[in-house]
Amino acid sequence: MRLAAVGLLLAWLGTIAGHAQISGFQHVVVIFQENRTPDNLFQGLCSPPYGSSASCSANPAAASSQYNIQTKNWLDKNSPTGATQPGLVPLANKYDLSHAHSAFVKMCDPDPATGVCKMDGAGNIPCSGTCPAKPQFRYVDNSTGTVNPYLDLATQYGWANYMFQTNQGPSFPAHQFIFGGTSAPSAADDAAGIFASENMSGAGKIAGCAAPAGTTVQLIDPSGENRKIYPCFEHSTMPDLLPSALTWKYYTPGAGSIWTAPNAIQHICQSSGMGGNCTGQDWTNNVDLTPADVLKDIAACRLRSVSWVIPSGHNSDHAGGNDGGGPSWVASIVNTIGNSKVCDNNSGYWDNTAIFITWDDWGGWYDHEAPVVLAQPQGDYQYGFRVPLVVVSAYTPKAYVNNRRHDFGSILRFLEHNFGIVEGKLNFADARAENDLTAFFDLARPPRPFQTISAPRNAAFFLHDKRKATDPDDDR
Repeated sequence: MRLAAVGLLLAWLGTIAGHAQISGFQHVVVIFQENRTPDNLFQGLCSPPYGSSASCSANPAAASSQYNIQTKNWLDKNSPTGATQPGLVPLANKYDLSHAHSAFVKMCDPDPATGVCKMDGAGNIPCSGTCPAKPQFRYVDNSTGTVNPYLDLATQYGWANYMFQTNQGPSFPAHQFIFGGTSAPSAADDAAGIFASENMSGAGKIAGCAAPAGTTVQLIDPSGENRKIYPCFEHSTMPDLLPSALTWKYYTPGAGSIWTAPNAIQHICQSSGMGGNCTGQDWTNNVDLTPADVLKDIAACRLRSVSWVIPSGHNSDHAGGNDGGGPSWVASIVNTIGNSKVCDNNSGYWDNTAIFITWDDWGGWYDHEAPVVLAQPQGDYQYGFRVPLVVVSAYTPKAYVNNRRHDFGSILRFLEHNFGIVEGKLNFADARAENDLTAFFDLARPPRPFQTISAPRNAAFFLHDKRKATDPDDDR
């Protein structure tokens, strides 16, 4: 980044008091993994060497430092006792669970009088592949340390007990929300509570403004899911709000993927036509179709002001498709940033970068925590179930546990706060979010030295991995 641009950036950053170590972060990285809940993926926080049964509680007090993980008696309305004891499953398991909007409704099992999710219907979520008994009531087996990098990050930095996906459905709308604050086709549709609610139909997984003719996406509105449209939208996104001195990049394994949010925004894609390609300058300059390039860019001092990082299928954590590489993949990004020494005028990236690690949806796995449902008209599709959120920076206290409610809009709100943009400026999920995640950072404290996160695979593995990059999962 040019020195003049850095000066402008620092002028925009934050409103922290003058004694702060930094006034704001020069770089924010959003790592977006696939399809897990806290109860499914982070049971290791409740057992040695990370903790014990006393470390976890199904409903910790607001001031508690306990992790909100339920370890037994998972609610199951199909069980004679009303509960099921969870079983183990490998991270790289051989089956997948539905995470469509219809699956959300099944697991939520709303009380007909109050509309509040009873959270006892996970057993009715469909399963595909080699499905064991009660496949939804499983948590990741960490007996071999498979997810230790995730647990190390959560216990060394910040953990959110109440992070919810914004949408009540699968990956396509989730990625629209993390990038642009809404899955609505337009700003007017967002205000009216009209959202893309599912993945693609009619042409497999190809999405966006260059999708083949006949491709559609389901919409939901206050009267239900009753209309389909071509998946090309037009509204402002987070990059549109960034001051001109700031830069962004979206790393993703496929141009037409449902996980590549910019392809569905017409002014970014500037499609050559149905079945064609995105040709816009914003697309060409800012969308990178090789996820491992994020490691190259960090090493070469080319990290943008804001980065979204989408994994390939091997490293995504998606049930039925990953090979267990996700924890190492995430650790490699954090380690490359943490061990950076020469970038940003020889200060390195660690002292001026905030990293958010979250998952795009719940994946059909059980979670005990009921979401808050917004008032109409947005309430027909917001909020969804809990997903993990780990926050990493040199200014995040060790083993910090946050008990406020967050969603993808909270991350966008943090970006606005950090870069001097009026919070809620998009007027989508960022405006509806309850907070901006600044509680995870104490910028008045000296930066914590970085300690490398141990993982079976390092950055060199991912940089030299010759396997074809696949979509993060095989959803249709």
